[in-house]
This record gives sequence, structure tokens and C-alpha cells, in this order.
Amino acid sequence: MTTSDQLDATFAALADPTRRAILARLARGESSVTELAAPFGISLPAVTKHLKVLQRAGLITRGRQAQWRPSRIDARALRVAADWMEPYRCLWEAQLDRLDDYLRDLQTGEQ
Repeated sequence: MTTSDQLDATFAALADPTRRAILARLARGESSVTELAAPFGISLPAVTKHLKVLQRAGLITRGRQAQWRPSRIDARALRVAADWMEPYRCLWEAQLDRLDDYLRDLQTGEQ
């Protein structure tokens, strides 16, 4: 998968609030489909579909231990997205720093 394809899959997977919540839960440790479904009030097949999207995007891995199929987060795909966003973060921080300087100058001028 190319970097562009990876970014597309990652952002598409993260576009859904349920999948973001599942990822947040998996950041605390591995879980079964039943455990992941509990707070959402959605069916196990619906959670499984969300997990498949996350897995295709490389955001999670799924294991098999007898009847239990634990899911766990795989942060490598998130690293690709974070690396892509880094220049934009730097840009926004610089703009916010300039805004802070401007507001500070305004405050000083009023006093």
C-alpha cells in the first residue's frame, strides 16, 4: 500500500465516530467484539464491520485465541497520518503564536 493509499484508508476509517471510539477503547488494551459493542448499543455484526474497516486501514490487528478474537490497536498507520500532518501543525502553531503576539500588543496598547 502506498503512503497515499494508507492515508486515504486511515482518514476514511477515522471519519466515523464509532470507529474513533473503538480505537480510543483499544488504546487502553485489547478487547473482544462483545466488549467493544457494549457502550454503543449496536449489534455485534455492526461492530465487526467497523473492526474490518479499522483492520483494512492497518489501525488494528485481530488475533485468535480459541473462541476469543481479541482486537488490539496498531499505531503504525497513525504514525503515517501524524507524519503527514506535522507540517500543518507547525504552520498552525506559528500562526497562533503570531496571533498571541498581536493580542499581547493590543493589550499593551490599551493600558
